[in-house]
Formats: sequence, C-alpha cells, structure tokens
Amino acid sequence: MSRYYYDLCNRHRGKAVEITTRDGRKHRGIIRNVDQRRVFIQPLGGGRRIGGFGYGFYGYGPYGYRPGFGYGVALGAIATLALLPWFWI
Repeated sequence: MSRYYYDLCNRHRGKAVEITTRDGRKHRGIIRNVDQRRVFIQPLGGGRRIGGFGYGFYGYGPYGYRPGFGYGVALGAIATLALLPWFWI
C-alpha cells in the first residue's frame, strides 16, 4: 500500500492535501517532497513552528522536519489522502 501512496504523492507534489494517518491524526499541507519512506508536507496557515537552529540530528528536526520540505509523514502510516480545493485553505 505504501507504494500506492508513494506514486500518488509524487503525482500531486505541490498541491494542498489532507492526510489522515492510521492513528487518526490529520495533517493538512502542501506536498513538498516524497522519498521512499515519507511524504514531506509544509503545514497550511500559521500553525506551530517547527525546526530551526539547534534542532534535529543529521538534518532532521522534530517530527521528521527537514528545512525547506516541511515535516515528514510515514508512507506506511497513511490511511487516506485527499486533495484540498484552494478555497479551503
């Protein structure tokens, strides 16, 4: 199933999405990057600030955040992915 979401996320890179994980958490943001394990989304709006100087290990900060790419959501944890129309943002 994660291969399905990998391909789906790659096709919709740069678009606003809502990702629901298997544990019920919802993540709204714009897909910035996708690798074999995670999809990186930039949060919509003025939500919590994450990352910054002094955070992280090997370029990753809290929540899998990689500067310039948003934070990472594991592909294997995705239960649903929905595209958001721009007027919802």
